[in-house]
Amino acid sequence: MRRPALTAALALAVLVARPAAAARVFVVHSYGPGHVCGQPQHDGVVAALAAAGYEQDRNLDLGVFYMDTKRRYTTPDQIARRGREALEALRGFRPDVVVTLDDNAFRTVATALLGSPVPVVFSGVNTPPQRLNERVRFFATLERPGANVTGVYEKLHFTDAVRTHLRLVPETRRVVILGDDSPTGRAIRIQVLRELEDATVPVPVELRVLESWEAYQRAVEELNDEPGRVLLYPGALRLPGTDGRMRTAEEILPWTVRHSRHPAVPINTAFMDAGLFGGASVDFEAMGWQAGQMVARILGGTPAGDIPIAEAGRVRLVFNLARAKELGIELPEDVLMAADEVRGWDAASRP
Repeated sequence: MRRPALTAALALAVLVARPAAAARVFVVHSYGPGHVCGQPQHDGVVAALAAAGYEQDRNLDLGVFYMDTKRRYTTPDQIARRGREALEALRGFRPDVVVTLDDNAFRTVATALLGSPVPVVFSGVNTPPQRLNERVRFFATLERPGANVTGVYEKLHFTDAVRTHLRLVPETRRVVILGDDSPTGRAIRIQVLRELEDATVPVPVELRVLESWEAYQRAVEELNDEPGRVLLYPGALRLPGTDGRMRTAEEILPWTVRHSRHPAVPINTAFMDAGLFGGASVDFEAMGWQAGQMVARILGGTPAGDIPIAEAGRVRLVFNLARAKELGIELPEDVLMAADEVRGWDAASRP
């Protein structure tokens, strides 16, 4: 007579003991492995998921696809093809959530998934969401997107960075933005110009679009001949050379430090690894953390359309004392105490 109850108890025990299926998250990088823009965001996403209880090799399956559109696949046709290959790879993975990092992955992958059952979280998109929405409508309002796409907009806080620098180096005569004509370069220009519409800075701002590596080198050398202080804002992240080789941020930024006599503020804190002077810049790992928190909410049952689209919220104050010494700039002690990070103490202390 007890068999049915015993059978039911055994069935319940089996159900309780059976491990829950792992969450499946697929990350599409616009760039290659270890890229100075993509990798910090990736690390932030993974850290946020771990903090929410989703850990690789335990209850999280993480798929990754590198589009490598900064160095290897750079033409519009190649970028579009890599987007299609990323879509094919993620469909085979069958993710619960897709994460796109930076502009090319958003344009080719996130927009292709719009309206599908798969939730998408973007991070590191430079173009203002309202402008993107004019081309492909993916949200109703920023506060309540309504569809299956949400994410974090990479607001550069350009005017804040300039004002911070002018307080430290008041003799600065003007700001020169060194950009390129890549999709990311165009998005950076749009964002900077929009910021300048809303908030002015007390010095002239010049925007230069360089078409080649050699043109970039000439621009830096010409600025060296200019009297007085100039603040550089290096936004050229992909430049073709006459030798047929593509230069990316990993090569452009260290060359700039070695050959420029002017301070440069980084677009994101990861660029400090190249030895830039520093200042106020976006924390890309924190931006990835924001996106990772959104992913965790979706995995917990919140629809993507109910999660507000957000701006990158954290700006860090980071300086390189060794570079400041090379440039003859003395940073006040109170500024150094207030900074989030100060590099180059040992090198700066050498006679």
